[in-house]
Amino acid sequence: MLSVLIIAGSDSSAGAGIQADLKTCAALDVYAMTAITALTAQNTMGVTAIHEVPADFVAAQIDTVVTDIRPDAVKTGMLANAAIIDVVAAKITEHALPHVVVDPVMVAKSGDRLLLEDAVRALRELLFPLADVFTPNIPEAEDLLGHPVRTDEEVREAARELQSLGPRNVVMKGGHREGDAAIDILFDGRDFHDFSTPRIRTTSRHGTGCTFASAIAAFLARQETVPEAVKHAKEYLTEALRRAEPIGHGHGPVHHFWDLYPD
Repeated sequence: MLSVLIIAGSDSSAGAGIQADLKTCAALDVYAMTAITALTAQNTMGVTAIHEVPADFVAAQIDTVVTDIRPDAVKTGMLANAAIIDVVAAKITEHALPHVVVDPVMVAKSGDRLLLEDAVRALRELLFPLADVFTPNIPEAEDLLGHPVRTDEEVREAARELQSLGPRNVVMKGGHREGDAAIDILFDGRDFHDFSTPRIRTTSRHGTGCTFASAIAAFLARQETVPEAVKHAKEYLTEALRRAEPIGHGHGPVHHFWDLYPD
């Protein structure tokens, strides 16, 4: 069975993080293993506490998993601090792990900051060069580049700038932009690929970034090309948003297992 290694934080409300990643991979018929970087106390309204896992224990989780089950792809999410980013980059290199999808996870949907500046620097310097696919949203791109990203041309220029820092492919997610269409833009270092779906108007958006990145990793594990993986991940997420049920009092989760239930 094909497998994906997820390196990310735990969400106690199960809408984002490791829990969303596991549900996504299961829905797409790919086996997911995990290395947990942080435990968060959070719900649909926000994050109330974060307990960071020691970096050496993150390394031990990765070593233990990959020496037994060789992953076909890797997805990183919340990495919590610079020390964890350092060991994750080292282990990806040591084990020559394939198809690395990096979701920066710098700010939670509620606005809570999840990555401090020294960790952002480590992400840029250590993990960018290892990323086969990098999936920032617009606020994350603005934070990383230090300037606004508003217009269509600015989005494309931001993709070029980020790709020049090391990632082989950059997907600029369009969820934070306005308009009736949600347009994600993939830049592969040479060409742009636009992926457009109808924008789903819903408050159930918790974990969309985690779900999208994990879906890309799952499709890459199935040996799809990057454009194919992004296209199919976007289609999966769009339906998960459309079929989401209201849960909680804030930003509820998407419906990861929509394919198992009649519409």
